[in-house]
Amino acid sequence: MRSLAGAPRTAMLPPRPERSPGRQSWGRVMCMACIDISGLVTPGVDACHCGSPTTVNAFRRIEADLKRREFLGGTAAVLGMFAGFGLAPHETQAQTPPRPILLTHLRFFDGSTLRMQEGRDILVDGGRIQALPARGQGPQDAQTIDCGGRAVIPGLIDAHWHSTLVAVSQVAALTQDPAFIHLMAGREAGATLRRGFTTVRDVGGPAFGLKQAIDVGAVEGPRIFPSGAMISQTSGHGDFRLRSELPRFPGTPPNAIEQQGVALIADGADQVLRAAREQLMKGASQLKIMAGGGVSSPYDPIDTTQYTEREMRAAVEAAEDWGTYVCAHVYTSQGIRRAIAAGVKCIEHGQLADDATVKLMADQGVWWSIQPFLADEDANQYSDPRQQAKQREVSEGTVRAFELLRKHKLKLAFGTDILFNPAGAVSQGRQLAKFARYMSPLEALHKATGAAGELLALSGPRAPYDGPLGVIAPGALADLLVVDGEPDKSLNWLDTPDTSLRLIMKGGRLAKQTLA
Repeated sequence: MRSLAGAPRTAMLPPRPERSPGRQSWGRVMCMACIDISGLVTPGVDACHCGSPTTVNAFRRIEADLKRREFLGGTAAVLGMFAGFGLAPHETQAQTPPRPILLTHLRFFDGSTLRMQEGRDILVDGGRIQALPARGQGPQDAQTIDCGGRAVIPGLIDAHWHSTLVAVSQVAALTQDPAFIHLMAGREAGATLRRGFTTVRDVGGPAFGLKQAIDVGAVEGPRIFPSGAMISQTSGHGDFRLRSELPRFPGTPPNAIEQQGVALIADGADQVLRAAREQLMKGASQLKIMAGGGVSSPYDPIDTTQYTEREMRAAVEAAEDWGTYVCAHVYTSQGIRRAIAAGVKCIEHGQLADDATVKLMADQGVWWSIQPFLADEDANQYSDPRQQAKQREVSEGTVRAFELLRKHKLKLAFGTDILFNPAGAVSQGRQLAKFARYMSPLEALHKATGAAGELLALSGPRAPYDGPLGVIAPGALADLLVVDGEPDKSLNWLDTPDTSLRLIMKGGRLAKQTLA
């Protein structure tokens, strides 16, 4: 059993500088659980007691009790302490193994090479892929998992996800208690991971708290690259105010959507700059701006161009100063061209782009995060006829967009944009399988693994996780799936993750293991 007494110290940050001699010192170290309040500490008050003698002694007493329970009653007696909190299953399932794991008897897709590979095992240690030894040549002391000849692929990446907006309806998002929304998001995060998506790029919404809870192990879920609030102009795609709330005067307080961190309304370069910096302060790994009309929003026709180049440039400059980038929601050619001119690095959607604009994207090395928006059972549901009409227009443009993608060989990353659709979240994997209508199965899989990992790497020093994602290679983060299926022939198995995914590993931890 991992030592509890030592746990707080392992998470501690370096101590803050002590104050000058003769003045009261308040530079005590802060653990990761308390770091968010480090800037609110009152002089003379130690807000973090995780490393204090009292706390350490308490941990030692708890540890001794756990050992006693384990000795007397076995593991079940230990788990019984936590059963009332619903923690035991997750905590035992996702433990970091005490020794390296060796996956053997497998074939694998490495996320980059468009073929299945054989003859090697996969060695995992310390949360990373340490090596790909020849079959049977791995260390003898490793915990061996026989994959039974099955396929192993990198954990999937959804490059256009809304962690807190997928699990509730649009009405609920606008009217319900924020606590309810976040609890539903936490539940959906676990379901996302169990579908095989070990990483998501959250492109709008209050995902910072959920990310933190996942990262510290309090909640099960994928890695999150958060954008924070979507930055929108007045009447833009992120403006969900009622018309009765207008006009907005300088002293008008933020509306509920802004207060919750879903979107921020910012007009003029100075306001955009401030909004961008606020999201970076909160921990955004990239920024999201609204550069054109959308489907789900009530006021903006889909053909509208939003934000001037100067306004967009303000967000881009803020991001570049922090070593990261801006992505832009936009469908039309005019909006895409303006975004590119401003320095935007990734276009979200873009289904209505013409041939010349797509070529410009390719020439400028701009990424395209596109979604298989089709008029089928998986489409987001809208009751408003205006929204339905916009949705039909986008669906009709999807097939043409994929044709242009192939023609101009753009950098492409898979995303879903399942929004305000709790029932539709289960289609996440099925949406990826639709990519195989326009390219080979392994090409489609590449857009949700190696290619998506390259897009995430644009966050540079703002990337919240240290290491390559989306690939099976030495040094990469150990996010792996063992699949009952043949990824080089079909992706239909993505529609049945409960049975098709036999093992899910995230950062070297086993979130699921049903292999014999």
